[in-house]
Amino acid sequence: MTNLILFVNSFLSYLLLFVLIVALVIVACVIGVKWRKSKDAKAASETPADGSTTA
Repeated sequence: MTNLILFVNSFLSYLLLFVLIVALVIVACVIGVKWRKSKDAKAASETPADGSTTA
């Protein structure tokens, strides 16, 4: 019985750690997408609208 309790305790600890890591990865991806969209929008507003370049 003691082994079962230790196993469940260990399993729940690793499960909680896994959930925490997954949450951090999701937050990092959301922040990365927001930053990329912001950068793309900023770059698009700085370039000419007709797409011409000066050589």
